[in-house]
Amino acid sequence: YSTGVIGKQLPVEKIEKNIQALKDGLSKEGHKEARTAIMTTDTHYKECAVETVIGGKTVRIGAMAKGSGMIHINMGTMLSVMTTDCAISSKMLEKALRKSVAGTYNCVSVDGDTSTNDSLTILANGMAANDEITCEGEDFDLFYEALNSINTQMAKKIAGDGEGATKLIECNVSGAKDVETARGLAKAVISSSLAKAAIFGSDANFGRFLCAMGYSGFDFSPEKTSITFESAENSMRTGATDFIGEQKGKSTS
Repeated sequence: YSTGVIGKQLPVEKIEKNIQALKDGLSKEGHKEARTAIMTTDTHYKECAVETVIGGKTVRIGAMAKGSGMIHINMGTMLSVMTTDCAISSKMLEKALRKSVAGTYNCVSVDGDTSTNDSLTILANGMAANDEITCEGEDFDLFYEALNSINTQMAKKIAGDGEGATKLIECNVSGAKDVETARGLAKAVISSSLAKAAIFGSDANFGRFLCAMGYSGFDFSPEKTSITFESAENSMRTGATDFIGEQKGKSTS
């Protein structure tokens, strides 16, 4: 893994010199140092952990990540490391991770730039002693639900800590013909510079969102589309024939 200033050589000598000290310092509390050591332009560390019960055994999943700038769909310059004590085959672990990433990390956009370096790794040691998950079923679904919960939270933490970000935008699409279409429409909206500018300026200009959906490459019916802007304070619903005044729009930001 590599992160930091592009073009600057990795200080290999420092790493080699301190490998033994790092090994000797391994502990259950080590994550507190690791979560901050990986930060670059991040304003705060990002970590999350959950517990679930699978086959009568308590299973734990934890994650830490860094990422703030050069963040766009397909991860961008971010690093995330996950660990679990769940007993699960490599095949099913990869299947769960890829499925989850498609709707979490790979749906994040901060500045529209991707990177030459990004990684998401998950390690499983099986120490929870549950019956090994080798195929789809109830146990796999329980594991996936816990894994996806963490990845959703971590993706939001990264988006919310974007360089210069003042607001976190979450785009939800319902009524699409399939998941691929819904995801494609949402990605177009959250990647739009004009849509982001509208949210930043508290300007409920729904035309910008419809425009982004239009060039997304996915089919939808504008005449059947309604757009709702929602915040902790208020919400407003717009449509092609329902004009909302600027002042009312600002009150929902």
